[in-house]
Amino acid sequence: MLIICCINSGKVCNDTALISNFQADDTRLFVGLPLDVVSEDNEVVNEKAIISGLKALRLLGVEGVELPIWWGIVEKEAVGKYNWSSYLSIVELVQKMGLQVQVSLCFHASQQPKIPLPDWVSLIGESDPNIFFADRIGQRYKDCLSLSVDDLPVLEGKSPMEVYKGFFESFKSSFASFMGSTITDVVIGLGPDGELRYPSCHLAANPEDPIGVGEFQCYDKYMLEQLKQYGESNGNPLWGLGGPHDVPTYDQPPSVDTFFKDQGGSWETPYGVFFLSWYSSQLISHGDRILSLAASVLRDSSVNIAGKLPLVHTWFKTRSHPSELTAGFYNTATSDGYDEVVKMFAKNACRIVLPGMDLLDDYQRDRASPQRLIAQIKETCGKHRVHVSGQNTLVSETSDGFEEMRKNLSKENEVVDSFTYQRMGTNFFAPEHFRFFIAFVQKINQLDANAYDKAEDMGRVEAMHLGMKMG
Repeated sequence: MLIICCINSGKVCNDTALISNFQADDTRLFVGLPLDVVSEDNEVVNEKAIISGLKALRLLGVEGVELPIWWGIVEKEAVGKYNWSSYLSIVELVQKMGLQVQVSLCFHASQQPKIPLPDWVSLIGESDPNIFFADRIGQRYKDCLSLSVDDLPVLEGKSPMEVYKGFFESFKSSFASFMGSTITDVVIGLGPDGELRYPSCHLAANPEDPIGVGEFQCYDKYMLEQLKQYGESNGNPLWGLGGPHDVPTYDQPPSVDTFFKDQGGSWETPYGVFFLSWYSSQLISHGDRILSLAASVLRDSSVNIAGKLPLVHTWFKTRSHPSELTAGFYNTATSDGYDEVVKMFAKNACRIVLPGMDLLDDYQRDRASPQRLIAQIKETCGKHRVHVSGQNTLVSETSDGFEEMRKNLSKENEVVDSFTYQRMGTNFFAPEHFRFFIAFVQKINQLDANAYDKAEDMGRVEAMHLGMKMG
């Protein structure tokens, strides 16, 4: 019988229907802390609430928490001037609780909650906007640097790679006493929202749930220079003058213009192959540069190093897979866009963080298929022996999403050996959600009822307080 502690009543109730039976060995489960657990002013937010939440997670048998560390907070004022104090305080709190930490190093900005890039980077961007991605009409994405400037001295005489190296080294030195013990994993930010991709849907009406195909982001000055060089070196100088012209805008479906059409689309022409090969290879090279740099600095710290892939599942059931193409993945009915990506992770001995493991095809639109895309990526990871850390996309209030996560963590999916549930806050501790999460954790960790008796003694009212404070 499955034992569930109901946080709204403090009572123990039985619910065998929440999550079906599941057994797994050595599955590490983390829960993400709030994105703004450290404020823009570099202060720990609601420390007492964090402590209460950590206690609740420990009693549930969770391995640890994911801690987002923001470039714009740590290196806010000047290049090479770091302030890790608040993040150190949180790691110390977690250590005292006997939990582990999965650190996410975030080199992007966040709109919600509002966490900008470092002040000095934004100032440079005002005088040289080409350090940011641009679409074909010149609209800029200013929440992360363009991959085209990775090795260019655009940051006060330093390249972004040099700046990131200094950040990695300072992180390693500052957290040395926690590395390999309390801090077990470090996820390296690779682009928008920390993911390895182009910001192809940032101007969509609803970027979180785009209905269109997005747009190519190759029009900043430095990207165009590299495209021009690629065209000339391949004997097609005219092809290197810009991106495709016969493409839809952000919110338009692939049928609006000719490039992404399933039959007779330009994506299958020699020019389409030329452009898409270059566009995707630039993204892979960017990921390789950052992950190899991180590995060179952190490899002797006894931590797992990882990077995050997006789950671009919109329009997956078409032949051209347009949303994946604009995001930088040359994945179509005739081209496997993830093999070279996963090989790059394998080369750097890095894990892949893969979100969307709670999503079901039955709830999607626009010929999307998160389940088929996850299956493809997991199969490729198995082929190259790259381990996967799963994530959810939504805080679910039904059993369906948890059941799908359970399937992705079953013994038949050995490539996925850890999972980070996103994330703590009001919705997380709400009664209609938390009971499903408790059942999910119990099934993964095979805990006995005593653990829940202790949690009940502590009281779920405290967890409810945490939710209200941290929302």
